[in-house]
Amino acid sequence: MLKINKVVITSILIFTQLSLMAQNNTNSPYTRFGYGELADRSFGAGRAMGGIGYGLRSSKQINPMNPASYSSMDSLTFLFDFGASAQLSWYDDGTNRQKNVNGNVEYIAMQFPISRRIAMSVGMLPYSYVGYKYGSKINNKDNGLDAVASYVGKGGLTEAYGGISVDLWKKRLAVGLNAGYLFGNITHEQNVTFPSPGYNIVRTQEVQVRDYKLDFGIQYTHPISATENITVGFAYSPNNHLNAKSYNTLQKVTSSGGVVDNVADTITNQAFDLPNSYGAGISYVKQNKLTLAADFLYEEWGKARFFDSKDDFKNRIRVAVGGEFIPDVQNHNFLAKVRYRAGFHYSNSYLKINQTEDNGYASGSYGEYGASVGFGLPLVDSRSFVNVSFEYVKIRPEVKTMINEQYFRFTVNYTFNELWFFKRKVD
Repeated sequence: MLKINKVVITSILIFTQLSLMAQNNTNSPYTRFGYGELADRSFGAGRAMGGIGYGLRSSKQINPMNPASYSSMDSLTFLFDFGASAQLSWYDDGTNRQKNVNGNVEYIAMQFPISRRIAMSVGMLPYSYVGYKYGSKINNKDNGLDAVASYVGKGGLTEAYGGISVDLWKKRLAVGLNAGYLFGNITHEQNVTFPSPGYNIVRTQEVQVRDYKLDFGIQYTHPISATENITVGFAYSPNNHLNAKSYNTLQKVTSSGGVVDNVADTITNQAFDLPNSYGAGISYVKQNKLTLAADFLYEEWGKARFFDSKDDFKNRIRVAVGGEFIPDVQNHNFLAKVRYRAGFHYSNSYLKINQTEDNGYASGSYGEYGASVGFGLPLVDSRSFVNVSFEYVKIRPEVKTMINEQYFRFTVNYTFNELWFFKRKVD
């Protein structure tokens, strides 16, 4: 129990910092649009297997992608999961190249039983990231004023959730619910400098989100043999008209730093939406030996409004496949007990970008291709794990003039698995 108390205290401290730490995980110029880059919501093992989760049902891992999975744990177990990541990024627009390094805490979660058939999870994880900084030159032929513009963005959205799962029938059929609170600020700043006559125009836009979010899940497990089963899972997140405010300021600043004009406006009646989201997954598990799984996600972003407009987004799909192999869990050789994982994924962006008169206001966007490998390293008790994953991601734009991006990501998480209510007998 002392170990549990330490974990709980540590998790509370991390919870208080996570919302601040998890919003500096990208330098992509594409995060200037919409809610930014959507975060990968998979934990630990699922992250190394292409980001799968809808059909995964494991008593040793927390899986918030499908809240029905929580009841897979036994009634004596306590789970704690903490993850962090780092990434090396390359950006190329055909003329200029840029390289950046980012890293941060990603998520924290706990899971524990309420009864033999009911389990609960609480945690905090990112929903989106915004972070960029770049500049450009502006040549205005109409008035002869040349300028230099810089663009800076930061922030993102974070979700704190509490979830519950109920085993309805013999560890085969389970349902679950996540009730989350979505919060965060997204800030964009444009600074246009006119060397002559010597002043700056600074435009700042901040979107503040404070609202609730729901996720529903269901899983059915069908046994094939005493050690094999197939699990099918579905998850649904209903659309949501967000409680959001927009703060806009416009300043004219002289070269000496004095503010000539300052116009501020708060807008509370514009629509910001999250889409209907449908996830489905299937997994085959041979106990302590092999896991094979596949996921499909469909999000109706094309119907979601952003600043009252339905022209900024398009529907998004994501497909992923992955697997895990354990050579021999009973072997005393450490490498034989390691869980070896790999996966692939593809998704299209939900953003419409680069809509100009030259391309007929077509919705330029991009596709994301990723491959990952990873390892589950068992600790001395063989219950807890350190999970590491390595992922390569390629962003391929639909329009040649858009920016090509590449990422190499490293993720590490610690899954603490402890017998919570077990009482040892003393002779």
